[in-house]
Amino acid sequence: MNKKVLLFLAQGFEAYEASAFTDVFGWSRECGFEQVDMLTTGLRPVLKCYWNLIVQPEIPFGQINVDDFDALAIPGGAGDAGFFEDAYDERFLSLIREFDKKGKPIASICVAALPIGKSGILKNRKATTWDLNEGARRRQLARFGALVQEKQLVVDNNIITSTGPATSLDVAFHLLEMLTSSRNVTEIKRNMRFKLD
Repeated sequence: MNKKVLLFLAQGFEAYEASAFTDVFGWSRECGFEQVDMLTTGLRPVLKCYWNLIVQPEIPFGQINVDDFDALAIPGGAGDAGFFEDAYDERFLSLIREFDKKGKPIASICVAALPIGKSGILKNRKATTWDLNEGARRRQLARFGALVQEKQLVVDNNIITSTGPATSLDVAFHLLEMLTSSRNVTEIKRNMRFKLD
């Protein structure tokens, strides 16, 4: 049976960041040595991304069973588009804690590190987030107890955090490697026509 990733979409999510996950894992199903499925969920039946793309999640949030999934993926988004209304909802924070308690990978991009921090699981763990606006989001992450790193992408055990949209594919590929193998990632990159070393 294929491994399965849950992609959580908040209102106001960043479409490019979400699409990095859907494309990488889509290609893994198409041509990977080890296929990984991905399903989307959200707290609303219909979601509007930061740039107005409308999305209907595949699984109602109330039907999620953490044991059915091997990892959680979280794209970031914009506060003024409603991102933190969903991302800071206690139902979602509880889900993050469940994934972490079971040691399952949690991959986030940009400000999606903040709900992970708010859930309490980043205390005394290395992480990063959006680094512009004079570091306001990084200070916020630090207030949640994270050990904020001056890096584009940070991995602390099962948690992946990063700084912004430019890191999206790196995060998605890193999560794929955590779930499968470097050989599988190389095959996906080859088929997606990335330049290989």
